[in-house]
Amino acid sequence: MGKTNDRERRIMEIRAVENDEDRMLIQGYALNYESPATHIYNNRKFTEIIKRGALDEADMTDVPLRYNHNDSVLIMARTRNRSLQLIKNEAGLLIMADLIDTQTNRDLHKCILEGLIDKMSFSFTLPDGGDRWEIKKDESIREITNIEKLWDVSIVDVPFYDSTSIYARSFESLDNEIRRLDSLRELELLKLKIKIKGEL
Repeated sequence: MGKTNDRERRIMEIRAVENDEDRMLIQGYALNYESPATHIYNNRKFTEIIKRGALDEADMTDVPLRYNHNDSVLIMARTRNRSLQLIKNEAGLLIMADLIDTQTNRDLHKCILEGLIDKMSFSFTLPDGGDRWEIKKDESIREITNIEKLWDVSIVDVPFYDSTSIYARSFESLDNEIRRLDSLRELELLKLKIKIKGEL
């Protein structure tokens, strides 16, 4: 099982769905394919794109719908009992939940209806090679090509990260990629020096 601090999270919109049966239905896209999200990190542009097909091999078995990613709060819905549906389509991943009748769910559903809560986050991990990087002078671009596992989707009242750090795990990955490239450059330079010295 992956470590919690290795998981990445993203913030998306969620809304209540009106119906005539008094069911507490909510839906929203957990992710959208080919939709660049750009943020500023250390005075550099950082752009992330989830590529179409990134979910093709993802493990989405037994995914819970949580509140604020909190393990101590009762699960609101779950794929295992079909109260939560994860629907992959051309646009991305659509989340549809039919909340069971509990006081917690009634309170949260009313907050969503009133617009007090309108954000959803999801937690995921990538396998080795699950992303591609392009490091430019003024901008770094990360393409997520393969999501390994979706751990949960979560309704959040306050985004887990503020607007400058929503992509905190991605920024850490960016720093690691830059360090890796620097190490490769140093290695190539060392090889070149050894080669030149050998030719003298």
